[in-house]
Order: sequence, then structure tokens, then C-alpha cells
Amino acid sequence: MNEVQYRHAASAAGAPVALSCTGIERVFGGLRALKGVSLDVRQGEILGLVGPNGSGKTTMVNVITGFYPPNAGKVTLFGEDITALKPHRVAARGVARTFQNLALFKGMSVLDNILIGRHTHMKPSALGALFYWWWAEREELAHRRVVEEMIEFMQLQDIRDEPVEVIPLGLQKRVELARALVAEPRLLILDEPMAGMNQEEKEYIARFILDASEARGVTTLIIEHHMDVVTSICDRVVVLSYGEVISEGEPQAAISHPSVVSAYLGERAAKRHQAGSTA
Repeated sequence: MNEVQYRHAASAAGAPVALSCTGIERVFGGLRALKGVSLDVRQGEILGLVGPNGSGKTTMVNVITGFYPPNAGKVTLFGEDITALKPHRVAARGVARTFQNLALFKGMSVLDNILIGRHTHMKPSALGALFYWWWAEREELAHRRVVEEMIEFMQLQDIRDEPVEVIPLGLQKRVELARALVAEPRLLILDEPMAGMNQEEKEYIARFILDASEARGVTTLIIEHHMDVVTSICDRVVVLSYGEVISEGEPQAAISHPSVVSAYLGERAAKRHQAGSTA
């Protein structure tokens, strides 16, 4: 853990809990996708949620954001029970997310895609439309100022007017992160934000995530398969396997736990790995 990480983790350790998930169960037919999962994310913390494919990570995020109501358990956000809320009501309470597969709007510019992230702050009304030049125009300009600041923060000035589908994948991922951040979330959920990216692109996104956490005080839950990223930016890690928590704690220690190595490599390969590490 580097010095910046250490300071960040130390400050988050004593912070109040932002998100609390207790005993979360989710069943699809005869498949128990989540089996009593409990986890906490503290305010200002970057928590990594990792595990092999099919371990329940995205299902857990979908429960938190209201897409899948849990069959049992409770989700609390800043002290409020949000277990039964619909996705738009969860978003209105300060939760923004990115998706494993890009969810940008083709045919629209980078700027307009980011502007959509302001939708939870927009209050359309017939009265506002009637008196547009006096009322609604001022609100629109205020939203655009926030978007322009985010474009500068994410270093997207050179492509702000480009159609989003023509820019490289790494920049598209950056646009999606900008759209989530422009919502001014209290909790940011990132589902594999670095999938398909090269090393340079991963480093850029990692830096922006850290900057958002440090400069804007954003609490972050991140699903990520790249363990170098997890160990470099996360304060803590929770590891899932077959819908259960099998390890949690400081990143390097959590992912080095024998149960985690076994989940990723298989029991026989894990024993060879352990024998090699102790040789």
C-alpha cells in the first residue's frame, strides 16, 4: 500500500458507514445467486468487490441499485432503508453507477452523453417550459456549467463535441465515468470500469477514480477483475465465491487468502501455488 492509499484508508477507517448490506439473499429459480451476503462501505472509502465469474458480484450491485429486489436481507444507504426502492428512487438518493457493458447513447456527442447524467437534478415542469427564457434557461445553463467542469476534470475537452461512438474504448469508458460523476453521487458503483482497456488506459481511469474519491469525497464500490488495479486503489476488498463472502480486508491480504486462491485457481492448483510460495 502506497502513502496516498495509506492516508486514504486511514481516513476512511473511522468514517461512518455509507452503505450497509445485511444477509442479502437472491434466488433465480433453483439457483441461489447470493447466500446471506453482508458488507459495509464507509464514507469516502473505495471498496473492491471481486470474485470469479459467476460469483454474484453484478447480482449484488443490482440488488443495491434496486434492479433485483432481494429475497431476504436489508440494504441501508446513509441510514435509510432502501431495500424495496425502485432503481430511479435509489438514484435520486445519490447512487450512480456504470455498467459492465457500455451504456452510452450512440449518435449523441460526448457532451450530451455526460449531460444526461444530470437527469436526477433536473426538474421539468409545464411552468418552467412556459417561462423558459426566465426560469428553465437558467437551470439548463447551470447544468451545462457542471458538465463543462466535469469535461475538464476528466480531460475530455478535445473530444467534447465528437459523436461518442467514434472515439476509442478507453475514452468511452472515461465518458461513462464522467456521466456517473456529474450526477454528484454520494455512492458511486463501478462495474468493471477497466474491461477491455490497455495498461495506459487503466492507469488513467484508476487516477480519475482516486481523484474523484479524494477531491470530491465520493464513496466508491468497484467490481474489477484486474487485481493490480484492486490492490493499487482499493482501501478494502470483499471477495465473493458462489454467492458467499469468502474473504475480506486489506486488499493484498484478502486476495492472497487460501480460499480465494482456491476459488480462482481450483483446489489442486491452489496447493501447487501455496507450495511454490513457501519454497
